[in-house]
Amino acid sequence: MSLDPRPEQSASTGDASSLPEVDRSAATRSGVSRRTFLGASVAATVAVGATAQGLRAATPAQAAPPPSSPAAVDPAAPSWLVFDHHVHSVYSPDAKYPMTTILDQAQRFGVDAIAFTEHSNKGHANVGGVFNAAREIETARAARPDLLVLQGLEWYIPGAEHATVLVAPGPATTRVLRRFELDHDGKLNGWEKPRAGTDDAAEWLVHATDAIAWLGAQKSAGVVDDVIVLANHPSRLGIDSPGELRAWQDADPEVFVGMEGAPGAQAGAIAANATERSRRGEYENAPSEFSFTGYPAEAYLTHGGFDWTTAVVGGVWDSLLSEGRRWWVTSNSDLHLKESDSTRVGDFPTGPGWEAGATLANFDRAGRRPDPVTTATPQNGADFWPGEFSRNHVGAVDRSSAALLDAIRAGRLWVDHGHLVAGLSVVLRATGGQEAQATLGGTLTVPRGTALELVVDVVPTTTPTSRGTVPRLAHLDVIRGRVTGPAADRGDQRAPGPPGAELRAAAGRPAAPFRVVVPPEPAAEDGYVRLRGSDGRAHGVGPFGAEGDPRAPPPYPVAPADPWADTWLYANPIFVSVR
Repeated sequence: MSLDPRPEQSASTGDASSLPEVDRSAATRSGVSRRTFLGASVAATVAVGATAQGLRAATPAQAAPPPSSPAAVDPAAPSWLVFDHHVHSVYSPDAKYPMTTILDQAQRFGVDAIAFTEHSNKGHANVGGVFNAAREIETARAARPDLLVLQGLEWYIPGAEHATVLVAPGPATTRVLRRFELDHDGKLNGWEKPRAGTDDAAEWLVHATDAIAWLGAQKSAGVVDDVIVLANHPSRLGIDSPGELRAWQDADPEVFVGMEGAPGAQAGAIAANATERSRRGEYENAPSEFSFTGYPAEAYLTHGGFDWTTAVVGGVWDSLLSEGRRWWVTSNSDLHLKESDSTRVGDFPTGPGWEAGATLANFDRAGRRPDPVTTATPQNGADFWPGEFSRNHVGAVDRSSAALLDAIRAGRLWVDHGHLVAGLSVVLRATGGQEAQATLGGTLTVPRGTALELVVDVVPTTTPTSRGTVPRLAHLDVIRGRVTGPAADRGDQRAPGPPGAELRAAAGRPAAPFRVVVPPEPAAEDGYVRLRGSDGRAHGVGPFGAEGDPRAPPPYPVAPADPWADTWLYANPIFVSVR
C-alpha cells in the first residue's frame, strides 16, 4: 500500500466544533467540581490518586452515582459472543499487521466481534490515520457481515495508564474519537506521570474525569449511540490507584464500567526475544516515583495471567464491588506483534523528509506503518491472535454492536484463557418454587432469609487449541462478598470481610456438558457472588491467608512462564439485594 502522508478526511466526519461540551465550571457527574479538585478539598479527592498519597485526609464517604438499572434478562436468552476489545493494526506505531490479516485470524479463532483501538498519537489524529482506519473498517463490515467490527481508541488517561474507549458505529464515531483524542489525551497534551503531591496530580485527574464526562455528553446529546471506557492493564506500572479508579467511574458510571482483568501480551515470557526478565502480560516493572505507594511488589506481576487488582480475593476488585459498584473485568489480546511470527515491519519510503527505519517520525508523517514483509526468522512479539488465547464471552441479546455494548455495561461477561472451557452459564436463583433468578451482572432482589442456590453449567473444550492441547477445568471457586456501601477511604484496596473462595472440584468430569449446583444459603444481607476456575496446575495461598483463598493464582516464578500451562477463567458477579 502506498503511504500518502496527506490527511484524508471523509466528508461525513463533520466539524468537531459542533460536538457538545461539558461545562467544566459546573459540578461533574460525581458531584465534585473542578474547584473542589484544585482548591481546599484536593486532599479529599486527589490524595487517593497515584501521585498524591501525602495529601490523604479523612472525608465523608461519597457513593458513586448508580448506573441505570439494565432490563432484566432471561439467563437463557443471551447469545454469547467472543469479543476482543483491544487490538492494534498498522495504524498504531508499535504494531505491524494490516486489518485484513487480523480479521482473518480473528475469524479463524472464533471471534464474533472485534474493536480496533489504535494508540493516540499525531499520526493517528492529524495525518489521516483515524479516517483511513475508519474507511478500512467500513470495508471490513461490508465484506464480513458475520463479524462485528468497531472503531475505538487506546486513550492515555491523563496522569495514569491507558484505557479502551469503545464507540458504537455511526456517522459521528470517527470525529468524536478524533476530537476526544486531540482534546483529552494525556500523551498528546503532555499530561503524563505527574509526581506525587504536585499541582499536576490534581489538575490531570480533573482532565481525566472531564474527558469521561465529555464522552457521556456525546451519548446524552445523541451524537453517538453509545460509548464505554475500560481501564487497561491497571497494575502494570502501579500508576492507577484505587482512588483514581473510583474517580473515573464517578465521572460517569454509564461510561466507565470496569477494567481489563487480564492484560494482553500473554506470550511475553515465551516470545522469541524473551529474557529472564520477561513476564506474562509484559508486567516487568517495579515501583517508581510515579507509582501509588500503597501497592505491594507483587502488584507489578500477573497472577495466573491476570492483573493483581482482579486476582486477589478480597483485594481491589472486591473492594469496588463491596461498595455496590457495577465494576466489570474483561480480557483481550492487545495484539501488536504475534509471538514467533516471521514477518517484520515493512519499509517506509526513503528520500527527503523520511528517516531511516520504522521511526515514530515516519509513522507521524504517514499516519500508519507499511504492510509487513515476510522473513524466514521468528520475530519479536508477545501477543496471541484475537481469540487464540484470551477471550471475552459477552451475553448479548442479539448480534449487533448496540447489544454488545449494552451487555458489557450490564456485566453479562465472563473471560477465559487458553480456551479453558467452551461454554459457561452462571445463574443465581431462589429455591422453594420461587421464580426469582439472575445471571452475570444482574441483581437478584429477594426477601431476607430467602434460600439462594448457584447453578453453574459448563461446556468442556473438546477441540485442540493452537498449541495442540485440550484443556480441562480442574476446579471452580465460588467467591462471596458483602455490599456495605461507599468506602470511608477512597484509597481502599481491601474489601470488608474479606470475601472467601469456596472450592468446587470439577476434575475427572467427562468431556460432556455438566452442571455444578452450589447448595442453597439464606440471603442475610446485600452482597454478591462471583466465580473463578482454573486448570489446577498452579496455585498457592492468597495474600489474606488460606481462609480467604486457599487456591490463589500465583505470580511468576511460582507460576510457569508458559501461559498454556496455567489457565484461568473469571465470571463477573451477580448481586443480591435483600429487602
